Amino acid sequence: MKIAIQGAAASFHHQAALEYFQQDLDLLECRSFVQVCEALLQGKVDNAIMAIENTFTGSLLPNYGLLQHYPLHIVGEHYLHIEQHLMALSGQDMDEIKYVHSHPIALNQCSLFLEQHPQITAIEKYDTAGSAQEIADHGLIGVAAIAGEQAAELYGLQILVHDIENLKQNHTRFLVLSLDGKETVEEPNKASICLEAAHKVGSLMEVLQVFQQHLINITKIQSVPILEKPYQYQFHLDAEWGPETDLSRAITDLDKITFSQRVLGIYKKGTKSYDYTSSTKTATGRGILLL
Repeated sequence: MKIAIQGAAASFHHQAALEYFQQDLDLLECRSFVQVCEALLQGKVDNAIMAIENTFTGSLLPNYGLLQHYPLHIVGEHYLHIEQHLMALSGQDMDEIKYVHSHPIALNQCSLFLEQHPQITAIEKYDTAGSAQEIADHGLIGVAAIAGEQAAELYGLQILVHDIENLKQNHTRFLVLSLDGKETVEEPNKASICLEAAHKVGSLMEVLQVFQQHLINITKIQSVPILEKPYQYQFHLDAEWGPETDLSRAITDLDKITFSQRVLGIYKKGTKSYDYTSSTKTATGRGILLL
């Protein structure tokens, strides 16, 4: 199976793909999410993994825009517990580190640690693991990366400080994308829907009432600008339901009150958890417990 990810091997996208598919993967490493979507659109890969939201930094709005733009299908999701570590070439200590490289979101997730070390200048890079790889490949002295433990192992770096993320219950939700949407799961219980409601008072309330009438729980609403319509928005909704609910009936009713709608995917919801009583952190997805 060939999978497109944003970032290098041992990135969090790579970890999410391994945990979701539970098999060896042929990776296509992409520098941007646009490249990820293009690779899937052109049939270069079987599936793609794309982060969509994080418990600390929130929604990745550009990626919601990509879901609007590309004819791709969501066929699954996975929640990954994110632990960020400061790593560098072996033999160095904190006093020698002058620069830290990482993805801008990772730097944001570790902002409190960076504020405590003002002598270190943060430099944005395209990826967490890619930053670790660059340090190893070029033998960069005085430069550290913020990335996951797997990146330190793969690229032979020493972890100087463990768990520097601001929020210890830090999870990222990843979407599993397909071009044709033929992948199916037994008893799906989650859907992602993109719609444009009428521009009148109470129109969004009408949409929510449809889901309420069909006993469907809306777990997220995200507004995304419509590029060709300034100051107008589409709404991305995540909906979950029980075994007795018929989603198709709700979709039919939505047709009557929305300008447009598109079901981005119907799939099995992933789960996440955190043990607040100990240091043990768990994240589960697709029925698999990950310790």
